[in-house]
Amino acid sequence: MKRNTVGHSARAQIAATALLCFAVGGCASLGSSGPSGHAIAHAGAASVATAPIQIIKVNDTVARRVLAAHQASLFSLALGDAPSAGHIIGRGDVLEVTIWEAPPAVLFGANTSFGGGSNSPDLAGASLGQRTGLPEMMVGDDGRITVPFAGAVPAAGRTPREVEQEIVARLSGKAHDPQVAVRITTNASEDVTVVGDVANNGRVPLTPKGERLLDVLAMAGGVKASVDKVTIQITRHDRVANLPLATVIADPAQNIRLGPGDIVTALYQPYSFTALGATGKSAEIPFEATGLTVAQALGRVGGLREDRANVKGAFIFRLENPAALDPAIASTAARTPDGRIPVIYQFDLGEPATFFVAQTFPMRNNDILYVSSAPLADLQRFVGMMSSFAFTLLGLGQAIP
Repeated sequence: MKRNTVGHSARAQIAATALLCFAVGGCASLGSSGPSGHAIAHAGAASVATAPIQIIKVNDTVARRVLAAHQASLFSLALGDAPSAGHIIGRGDVLEVTIWEAPPAVLFGANTSFGGGSNSPDLAGASLGQRTGLPEMMVGDDGRITVPFAGAVPAAGRTPREVEQEIVARLSGKAHDPQVAVRITTNASEDVTVVGDVANNGRVPLTPKGERLLDVLAMAGGVKASVDKVTIQITRHDRVANLPLATVIADPAQNIRLGPGDIVTALYQPYSFTALGATGKSAEIPFEATGLTVAQALGRVGGLREDRANVKGAFIFRLENPAALDPAIASTAARTPDGRIPVIYQFDLGEPATFFVAQTFPMRNNDILYVSSAPLADLQRFVGMMSSFAFTLLGLGQAIP
């Protein structure tokens, strides 16, 4: 009987030793979803591409500066309406020239009566003038067109009205009271180039109507992707402006009139950020080209985990545009080879005012939203693990004879 007791005690000690070793090993390998808030607070000693990391606690002033730096330039302010096209003739344009002569007209011959005929009760039998429509002609490389009896007439760089007056002046004394009409039938010199994620890439001719941005996109067959994932870029001479297509549709003022030589590029941009740490969901989260705030981003990942999250430890990791930072920081901070500054923005969600700031602070493409674990979260996990081991040990002790 005494031997059995001794054997039982020895086996219980062996089991206890094995479980203790397992517990110690488990403690040593206790997992973590990322750096602690304390480690991030001291990340300024580290660097990204030789540029030291800047740790910035977000407040209203910081949020306003970042929002202003990332605010898209409105087309109405950056570019504005271009003058209506189609009034200035250019090389390669095709013109239609029509000439009327008062009777008796013999210079161009009798083609069609203008303004009356035998079926007109008021002007029956009265021929007010003879009309001659010349074959369509293209403005040559020298900027001229050739009109019978008028010679080579300069056209490029002039309005149709000015060309009409030039032809009338040259025909005076040759034709009887000539009248001339010039019309642009094919506009080859005043067009807009449309490229990118549209159905038909190419050139869209402009008319005196004054085509606007949405008109040109429609003439190109429209965009192929969802409207909320397309950004429109307009290049006019040396100026470039970008704006989400959804903003153009929602704000008529951004549907600007385009001008000759403008380049419209439809960019398919599926923006996304990555959520990690003690959030409701760790994943890559897509968002619209119109933008997303930190508050909205937290909502899309299910907020913070109540059992783990450190409310003072919500962070945005970003390679930031220097214009978004305090000049005192931007002027001295080292930059990555592409000219940006590695920044960690800290949000203290334990402060009620931070929630108002989070409603305006913009998320950017490729941002990382990270929420650190609460300081006691790992201890609680360890205590829970040890409690489980203790109950297991008691059970084994009772089960071993």
